[in-house]
Amino acid sequence: MAVIDHLDGGYLRQALEHDVRTGLTSTPRWLPPKWFYDETGSDLFSRITRLDEYYPTRRELEILRDNAADIAARSGADTLVELGSGTSEKTVLLLDALAAAGTLRSYTPVDVDAVTLEAATRRLAADYPGLAVRPVRADFERHLSLLPRDGRRMVAFLGGTVGNLPPAAREVFLKELRSTLRPGDTLLLGTDLVKDVRRLVAAYDDEEGVTAAFNRNVLHVINRELGADFEPDAFEHVARYDADNEWMEMRLRASTAMKVRLAALDLSVAFESGEEIRTEISAKFREEGVRAELETAGLRVIRSYTDPAGDFALTLSVR
Repeated sequence: MAVIDHLDGGYLRQALEHDVRTGLTSTPRWLPPKWFYDETGSDLFSRITRLDEYYPTRRELEILRDNAADIAARSGADTLVELGSGTSEKTVLLLDALAAAGTLRSYTPVDVDAVTLEAATRRLAADYPGLAVRPVRADFERHLSLLPRDGRRMVAFLGGTVGNLPPAAREVFLKELRSTLRPGDTLLLGTDLVKDVRRLVAAYDDEEGVTAAFNRNVLHVINRELGADFEPDAFEHVARYDADNEWMEMRLRASTAMKVRLAALDLSVAFESGEEIRTEISAKFREEGVRAELETAGLRVIRSYTDPAGDFALTLSVR
């Protein structure tokens, strides 16, 4: 099935130019984590999820294996919509559970990468012959209102990705998402939980340096797409925990003073030695905090699921 595309007309290019210009001319400097994910970045992140230090993917899969049947039964959904679907690897656990419950009719994966969407669609269409797969290429921060609303939907937002949004943006996002839900529609939200700081830092600063390469990849993307002359190896990968905000931060720290030219933006940016660009926040949650944020958005929590170690949570809520 053809991908429904809401990102035509140079949308991604304009968004990249806007984000890079705004972030690199701000004080302090920042870049959004969405620009990590070109083909190289996606491959690096896939490697990250298999590292010993990186627990979130394993824990979320563990929760889904143990609880997908209960999630399917409580949601009563016949349509699964997945935001930031990627390769849809975790999704099969939910699809299988909905199919076993006898309700599954359709699946809508939502991602910015058309190639990934098309590959996942072909694979799922082959694995689930009776399933209507309706892929949508969209930015979930911008195009929620354009997603299909057929059926009784469960919207899945997995992987703890919601933690990449600062609190104010997260509140807006959840309220906008709630406004697209009809009564009885559900949200399955994945959140990484507060835990020992050493484990958190290790998950974002692995010994093999895969996360460091992933972090620097945003500079490679900017070089390629915007004609910049960043020297990625001149930036040190920094991962630290902000206890006041209860989130992890990834930063890139200039190892020496330098000036970077971004030809496509007609922009030059000077960095002092030690100056940093924040490239990601990843909020760590407490279960009562997740419940409060969902209730503020107008969603009622049905049940929260955690792994035995209490590392990660999936929360099912309903409009």
